[in-house]
Amino acid sequence: MVTPPDRLLRRLEWRLGRRLDGRLQGAYRTVWRGAGIDFTDLRGYLPEDDVRHIDWNVTARLDEPFVRLYTEDREMTAWLVVDRSASMRAGKTRAATELAVSIARIVSRGGNKIGAILYDTTEHRLIPPRSGRDQVLRITKDLMREPARSKTVTDLAGMLRLAAASIRQRSLVVVMSDFIGDPGWEKPLGMLTHRHEVVVVRIVDPAELELPDLGLIVVEDAETGEQLLVDSSDPLLRDRLAAQVSARETELAAAMRRAGVDAHHVTTDHDLVATLLRLVRGRRAW
Repeated sequence: MVTPPDRLLRRLEWRLGRRLDGRLQGAYRTVWRGAGIDFTDLRGYLPEDDVRHIDWNVTARLDEPFVRLYTEDREMTAWLVVDRSASMRAGKTRAATELAVSIARIVSRGGNKIGAILYDTTEHRLIPPRSGRDQVLRITKDLMREPARSKTVTDLAGMLRLAAASIRQRSLVVVMSDFIGDPGWEKPLGMLTHRHEVVVVRIVDPAELELPDLGLIVVEDAETGEQLLVDSSDPLLRDRLAAQVSARETELAAAMRRAGVDAHHVTTDHDLVATLLRLVRGRRAW
């Protein structure tokens, strides 16, 4: 009997195989590659180098920046850190699940290990990294599990601190969240990027960026459950909300820069394959 997680995985495998394989074929070494830990040599710093690889002692002695070179491992360990809080329900949960399962399957095809941290403020699930399709199926099953119905504001800093404490080996870490929650998460995110290659994927519902013009509607705070009747056609309300959205987007972008990452925006109506290709092409470590 085919279970719902297996059905979802088969459907995504079919979509990936049909549209993605030809574009990534033969790119294993340049797209999905590990991060070596064996020091081999030093060379002068180039503008495209990762500043985290600068050897500051040698740089200070020679008064010229040098970077440390490492032996590249063929095998890679990757982690999915997925926000499962109240604000990530409905369309955002579906988008995050499909994207996470697709990334897990692509990573695992090369014999790499994939693990996951599925986080809600009231509970979390940690899946240790393993290789193989069975591991991807296990992650798929847990992603499809209904999360707890909490009404607390998301502790994003707690999610990122848990990831930093749990992921010991240098890894590729894909963080998926809408980043709706308590402030103060940029420092833990910056600490995570200091040790690991981090890809941030922000899941966005288009209705959160622009209020649809539907007349009188009931809006609900997904985190607290508070409801409010509003006239979505009111131009003053729409202007005020647009200003708040703009300010929040500016603040989020600044926080991401402070953490040293560029967030990839994925909407709930995104094209899965196009999103995967954009993620792959946007990271040197993939």
